[in-house]
Amino acid sequence: MENNKLKEQDFLVASISQLSISGSASPPVVARFRSDSLLFGSESDSEGAVQFDLSNCQLYKLGSARSLCMSEASDTNKEKSYSRVITIEFRNEEESTAFHRAFEQWKKEVAVQGSSLPNGIVSSSASKFDDKIEASSAKMYFHYYGQLLHQQNMLQDYVRTGSYYAAVLENRIDFTGRVVVDVGAGSGILSLFAAQAGAKHVYAVEASDMADYANKLISGNPSLSERITVIKGKVEDVELPEKADILISEPMGTLLINERMLESYIIARDRFLVPKGKMFPTIGRIHMAPFSDEYLYIEIANKALFWQQQNYYGVNLTPLHGTAFQGYFSQVHSHSISHSNVCSTMYLLMPVVDAFDPRLLVAPAISHVIDFTSAKEEDLYEFDIPLRFVSSTGTRVHGLACWFDVLFDGSTVQRWLTTAPGAPTTHWYQLRCVLAQPIYVMPGQEITGRLHMVAHKAQSYTLNLTLSAKMWGPGAEQGGILQTSSGKLDLKEPYYRMSQPQAYPMSQDQQPNQLLQTQENMIYKYNHMMKRPQICCNNLCDLCIHN
Repeated sequence: MENNKLKEQDFLVASISQLSISGSASPPVVARFRSDSLLFGSESDSEGAVQFDLSNCQLYKLGSARSLCMSEASDTNKEKSYSRVITIEFRNEEESTAFHRAFEQWKKEVAVQGSSLPNGIVSSSASKFDDKIEASSAKMYFHYYGQLLHQQNMLQDYVRTGSYYAAVLENRIDFTGRVVVDVGAGSGILSLFAAQAGAKHVYAVEASDMADYANKLISGNPSLSERITVIKGKVEDVELPEKADILISEPMGTLLINERMLESYIIARDRFLVPKGKMFPTIGRIHMAPFSDEYLYIEIANKALFWQQQNYYGVNLTPLHGTAFQGYFSQVHSHSISHSNVCSTMYLLMPVVDAFDPRLLVAPAISHVIDFTSAKEEDLYEFDIPLRFVSSTGTRVHGLACWFDVLFDGSTVQRWLTTAPGAPTTHWYQLRCVLAQPIYVMPGQEITGRLHMVAHKAQSYTLNLTLSAKMWGPGAEQGGILQTSSGKLDLKEPYYRMSQPQAYPMSQDQQPNQLLQTQENMIYKYNHMMKRPQICCNNLCDLCIHN
């Protein structure tokens, strides 16, 4: 195999030296900050000054009163461009400190003026975003949000857009005369809302190519555009010429936390917001409740069983069974006190994104609150949420249903944007974590468990869900567990079911458990069609087949 490692090379150079403008024999040297340049020269001879471009030079301390100023070659043709280095001697440490402070201020000002979009700057330092997000995921993410088609989809979510519009315009007092930063501005619609509400100036920060479209859209609204500046870059990297009085953003993904933009929202707060500044949205809540949905369970089970067919148009599909299951299945152990042995099989586990009927919920929801004004970025890396519900009906629980809402805590009006089942549907829909093994509950029976969510570098989360039915009847006071089901799901890879209508109409007074008898007959007929044995364990362990 050929070794592509570069070989060591030697080059003959005439000499090495350090350019220094100092010494008592030399006339006094003045350092001048002018526009986008830093000039060193005598007071009388400005033409002979040594000039540095502030956009690509750096200043380093070599001592208490000695510094080094270095410019990088910035030409496209690097062979024909040159770097420059000089050392600077100050008369004392105080003057050195003052110069360094002025240098940093001028660097920021020049960077703001020199961006491809007005007043925008991207920091040259290493990006915190890039450190925690893999490049391939970030590339796809910014490509997706750089498309007008996707922006149109969000704009036409009238619940989303109308809620933001109402929240901003109803709370003009929070925006009038204030500096606003729009975090992840997208098309710039929220920036335009803020300007309509009387904002003094809005900085619309957008990392994708949508920044160029936003600039065009904002420019096409001249009555507002004078007070909006589009900045192309990540909030982790950009610099702003002033602090913000209020942040506005739409950082919510599926289950609120998907895409990990909430972290960028928190970073923007820490970098740009004045103390006690406002945030729109202000808090977010993740709501969770167990659900029963036999039709969804059968739909997923059908997909799982496809590769177990031995006579599909005369073809045995089982040779691909193991390979196919690697992409869809994970190992789950289900336990029941009625089992003499632990049952174990390969099960399909995926989060399902769709809109469902709230009557499928079998217990009142609980909530986990994230306060955007006080949460730390690290708080969003991992969530460990204990679950406790009391079943309102006797049924089979197929998993955990989740949705979210956010609060705009305005000074005049508090407005909620909700994605709850039964409310007008948004482009977020709802999310359901379907367990491979349902658990059986009776009215009044306690359901406990845990939802553990861990962030990963593909801008999403791994979900670990456990639900248990506690002892019921005689001996229940001992607090034992009757049945437990658990699973691992990737929020990045959901099963999108949004376009499919509900498969079953229910009358207003019909409860989910009334569907059980018909739906369990469907399971029996399906297994019979597949020539599979009867469901074992007295229906306590569906799809677990006796060997």
